[in-house]
Amino acid sequence: MTDLELPGITSSSRPRAARPPRHWADLDGAQRRDEVVGSGLPAFRADQISRRYFGQDDAEPDAWSELSVPLRRDVGDRLLPPLLTEVAAQSCDGGDTVKSVWRLTGGALVESVVMAYPKRVTACVSSQAGCGIGCPFCATGQQGLTRNLTTAEIVEQVRMARRLASSGAFAGSPDHLTNIVFMGMGEPLANYRALVAALHRILDPQPLGFGMSARNITVSTVGLVPRMLQLAEEGMPVTLALSLHAPDDELRDTLVPINHRWPVTEVLAAADAYAASTGRRYSVEYALIRDINDQPDRARELGRILSGRLTHLNLIPLNPTPGSPWTAADPDVQEEFVHLVREQGVAVTVRDTRGREIDGACGQLAAALED
Repeated sequence: MTDLELPGITSSSRPRAARPPRHWADLDGAQRRDEVVGSGLPAFRADQISRRYFGQDDAEPDAWSELSVPLRRDVGDRLLPPLLTEVAAQSCDGGDTVKSVWRLTGGALVESVVMAYPKRVTACVSSQAGCGIGCPFCATGQQGLTRNLTTAEIVEQVRMARRLASSGAFAGSPDHLTNIVFMGMGEPLANYRALVAALHRILDPQPLGFGMSARNITVSTVGLVPRMLQLAEEGMPVTLALSLHAPDDELRDTLVPINHRWPVTEVLAAADAYAASTGRRYSVEYALIRDINDQPDRARELGRILSGRLTHLNLIPLNPTPGSPWTAADPDVQEEFVHLVREQGVAVTVRDTRGREIDGACGQLAAALED
């Protein structure tokens, strides 16, 4: 079964987009060595290229003094082809939030966001162009799925974020990227093979990868149970974030249509299995939507089903999209909701919502540019 063949996940009717050329970040360590040796170069060239790319976030070999000029051109053309072209960038929150829209090979658009805080700098990256899940309150979900991103297209978003973080753009924040969340466009676990390969590039020690900590990486999912269980066995204890959005199947069937395939009890059981396997607490994401899922009874039910689990609730004030009837709950309703859930011993955090004035909802800016 391929990534797009999981039951309940469908692609759009758009023509299949062109695939990008193979890139250095698509290759694992052994493949990189084979590539350079197969090209008639000594094996140590693979280490040199990786130290530049993963160690210095540098994908422009024209200035690499350790390579001859002809070799620089060859490496650039054959191993480091451009994959992302920035077509728009917006900032807000005093410059501490930067959203970029990237054009991929074939013309599809994806977004990534870098958010700076006093003690961390977080990149939110996309795993798909569009999304096939179809959640009605999500801007990306209304676009349908164009295609999966390749491993390198995911990694390139991370590299670009690392370059931005180390550029001095965020005064008062760390001078390097500290955290990554796979909460951009797409369902990460529906692009499983590229996701896992990208996680290796992010986590593997330099020069094999960026050498970041698994504790600072979060992978979100709407609840693709087989892939959740598979991820638990990968040996990469990243944080799992389950996008629940409703405590009952009746409402979740509407908000997260894949719930018809894997209902609330099954996705929570899979998340519990992930926590047991990795020893990591998982988070439950809950977008609070006015008059839809913000009622006191649902707060009590949410508290009941989460109580006693190795989890933490992230309550998200909905970032509305233009023309949508879905909007954030009133502040007093949100406050009561938090109180009712906490009464049952569940840890709750209300997420700091960034980017409202720059088409902050995921997929919103890319959709505007495609119109």
